[in-house]
Formats: sequence, C-alpha cells, structure tokens
Amino acid sequence: MSAPRVPAPRLSSFDRAVAEMHDVRLRAEISVSEVPAPARIAPRAAALAGDVVVHDEEVATGRFILLHDPAAPAEWGGTFRVVTYVRADLEPEFGEDPLLGQVGWAWLEEGLSQAGARAVGTGGTVTRVLSEGYGELAERPASVDVEVRASWTPVLADDGDVAVGAHLQAWAALLCAVAGLPPLPEGVSALAQRMR
Repeated sequence: MSAPRVPAPRLSSFDRAVAEMHDVRLRAEISVSEVPAPARIAPRAAALAGDVVVHDEEVATGRFILLHDPAAPAEWGGTFRVVTYVRADLEPEFGEDPLLGQVGWAWLEEGLSQAGARAVGTGGTVTRVLSEGYGELAERPASVDVEVRASWTPVLADDGDVAVGAHLQAWAALLCAVAGLPPLPEGVSALAQRMR
C-alpha cells in the first residue's frame, strides 16, 4: 500500500509573480538579469536590471522592481507596486525639444496600454540631463540623457494574482522606446531571450 500523496503547497501570490517574471520573453536586444531588490520599501521585493544592446553597444538601461506588501499601504492602493527606471543617451538636439517630457511619459502610457497591463496610481517623472564639457573636457561633445522614473499599482486578476508579465512587457517597451528602437510591427515576434 502506498502512502497518500500530499499536495504541494500553493505558492504565494508574490512567489507566483516572481516565477512569471522569470518566464517572460523579451526582445533579443534586451539583456535582463536579476539584481538585489531594495530591502526596506516592502516586506517582499524582486528586481531586474535590463540593458538594451545594439551592435554590442549599450544604448539604454533600466530597472524593474516588483514590491509586495499584504497590508496594502494606502498610498499604493493595493498589495503590489511596480517601480521602474529607464535611462538612455539622446542626440543633443532631442534634448532641446520642449515636448521631451510629454513624449517620454507617452512612451510609458503606450507601453502599459499595448501590453494590456492594467494599472492605477501611475505617477513619475521624466528628466533630461545636459552635460557639456569645459576646460580640459571642452573638446568632449555635449550629451543629453533622458530618465523616466515611474511607479504604479497593478490591477489584480479575479484570482488575486498580478499579471506581472504584462507589466514587465510594458517596462520593456518603454526601455526600447527610450533606446530609440522602433516598435515591432503587429504580428511580428522578435527572437526573444529569457532572463539570465
């Protein structure tokens, strides 16, 4: 007579979300790895670092952080919160565009919409940094960096899970937009890679 099978314990919603993060496939230009998450912001957190690499050159970088607090902090409006950051160098003439901030924020909103990532409480900043060389560095050409920092609360599915894959896809779309990569045509899939 064999022993009765004991069902495996069901993973927590956070553990299921992290497992889903590991299964998401992103465009081949995006290299993603797990990095230490901030320890004091929430009881549980997971973080990814991502770089867009084109022709062996890094053209954009960013972070995707998933926070979880079962107490549902009032400022979050839920038990999960996504915190993101992306940065890329731009041509100096783009840095002078007065609409750069609006365009950068539109990239985020489009990414969320196109990925089907339902979110509330979305907020953040778009920052441009102009660097000009002087003295010994006067010959160095001016450069402009753009940074988009944002956070939002994912709307949970009926089963209480967060569709973190869609939110990670939205972040990846923002990262590619900031890097200047054109969106993939509808129906075309990039040769993708998983997290390292």
